[in-house]
Amino acid sequence: MSYEIVGKLIEKEKTIQISEKFRKREFVIEKSENNNGMVFTDSIKFQLTQDRCSLIDPVAINDEIKVTFNIRGNRWEKNGKISYFNNLDAWKIEKMEKEQTPPEMPDFSSEEIPPELEDDLPF
Repeated sequence: MSYEIVGKLIEKEKTIQISEKFRKREFVIEKSENNNGMVFTDSIKFQLTQDRCSLIDPVAINDEIKVTFNIRGNRWEKNGKISYFNNLDAWKIEKMEKEQTPPEMPDFSSEEIPPELEDDLPF
């Protein structure tokens, strides 16, 4: 199952070669929500793996992006202690287009408005 979230890119790390066959790259987006007049901001870390590590290259810090990702969970055991951890594995990144505000209409004075043309239509 995949998920999507929109936020502002606030950090992107360099690609790290974990092993001979595995590499990853992490990045963080900031997501703010307004709830009853209070603004809550989350910093959410994602990872890109293998050939997807370059997906974040064309994105600049502070760009608004949509991240499509999967949630992955793993079990890890060391010295008899079991731990669990989750990763947000991004697999698609899209830059969001900034909304264009329409140009403001200029103010007209009555002298600038042309006189009405006489209507010679029969109806």
